[in-house]
Amino acid sequence: MSSPTFVEAEVWTVAQTEQGNVVLVRPKGSDLTVPIFIGQLETQSILIGLGRVDVPRPLTHDLVLSLIGSLGAGLARVEINELREGTFFARLVVVRDGQESLVDSRPSDALALAVRAGCPVYIAESVVDEAGISVNLVSDRGGSGLVEIDPFRAVEATPAPPPAREDRERLRAELEEAISEEDYERAALLRDRLRDLEGA
Repeated sequence: MSSPTFVEAEVWTVAQTEQGNVVLVRPKGSDLTVPIFIGQLETQSILIGLGRVDVPRPLTHDLVLSLIGSLGAGLARVEINELREGTFFARLVVVRDGQESLVDSRPSDALALAVRAGCPVYIAESVVDEAGISVNLVSDRGGSGLVEIDPFRAVEATPAPPPAREDRERLRAELEEAISEEDYERAALLRDRLRDLEGA
């Protein structure tokens, strides 16, 4: 089997559908995004990483990065490399002394590590071709209070993010509160607002 061709991507947003939590991975410059269903704990971890929220004690993904660093290695990138029978596969590319090692991973764990480490995310073109949906199918339906992710069913959306006059510290505090209350959609909106203010 030939090696997949990868394109650089980003964790576009995290949402909640009637079928569960989903992370949307969007190839840079593309009008497609790939929805990947993830667990509740992984959702929280990704949102904490995206929001750069300080936690009093290291969570599992913080611990993994600490272990990698203590071994004199670094996380160079993560790759979502395959979609087989409806299951996504990923791997970590860990570098030590100039040598790359590939470590099998669930996409949710790989993405939680990537947003913490600030390393690039890549996705195989074949995965995008098979599972990608148009970003135009992900919408707020004109502020109606529903987020529609076609072909998923519409789900309730949280209120709009705070206005631009709110400073970053307040947004971070609201983000931490939303995460502690497990209100992941609101947390995703707040995280996006923070990213806009920071010019990310």
